Amino acid sequence: MKAFVLASACVLAMSGSFAPAPARAAEDAAPAALSAPAADAATSASVAAPDTAPAAEGGASAPAAEGPLTQSATAPEANPYGLSALWGQGDLVARTTLAILALMSFGSWYILITKLFEQRAFFSSGNAARKRFAQVAGLKEGTEGLAKSSAFRAVAEEGIAAVERHSRGLASEVSLVDWTGQALNRAIDSIASKLQGGLAFLATVGSTAPFIGLFGTVWGIYHALIAIGVAGQASIDKVAGPVGEALIMTAIGLAVAVPAVLGYNILIRRNKAALEQARRFAIEVEARILTRA
Repeated sequence: MKAFVLASACVLAMSGSFAPAPARAAEDAAPAALSAPAADAATSASVAAPDTAPAAEGGASAPAAEGPLTQSATAPEANPYGLSALWGQGDLVARTTLAILALMSFGSWYILITKLFEQRAFFSSGNAARKRFAQVAGLKEGTEGLAKSSAFRAVAEEGIAAVERHSRGLASEVSLVDWTGQALNRAIDSIASKLQGGLAFLATVGSTAPFIGLFGTVWGIYHALIAIGVAGQASIDKVAGPVGEALIMTAIGLAVAVPAVLGYNILIRRNKAALEQARRFAIEVEARILTRA
């Protein structure tokens, strides 16, 4: 009986000692559950810290993000007021004006260059004729030694032909001096006419190109006034294009006219020297005709 009582007491004691265990486990689990979100938050904060720290400290990540923007901002842009824009945005009148000025410029430079080479060849043939006639005594012999394309050979042949025609018909009633003089003068006039070729075009370009450019200027200002009237305000973005077009037209007109005027004056001066050389040769030819050399 005593043993049963002792066994019961032991059982009760053991059940009392183990009964609070679930409560304590629950109490221990609650702080753990509460601490888990804090731990996750701390972990996420620690993971996010390396990414946000450079941004907060102004590190290398901010310039890297601004790099493409800076590069695109500094990239060169097409000029909206250049010659290409003038041709692309201009109307039929503006394009026609530009085409006329371009043709004038091309024609002026072509004439200037070709006439300079022509005059150079003329001076060379004149020197060759002077040297040839200094070496021979006869007019025909000296004429045959000149190049067939030489203008000085044409002058000498005209003098020889004048002598042959003088003995025919009523030509013999005119003195040989007057007859040959007239023939040589006609040959000189023919040379002068050839040397003057193209100079009229240069004179026309030099006198009209500034006014054609001025017409383009007036047309550009007209478009500027229209843009102001449509916009209702005289802002720079509305008038910059047409006014720039007007200024470019003026500059092109002057750029075409100035070389034409300078080339005209240069060619006129060189033509005078060439004609003087041709007249001196004609006088020598006439002297040989009269002396029967």
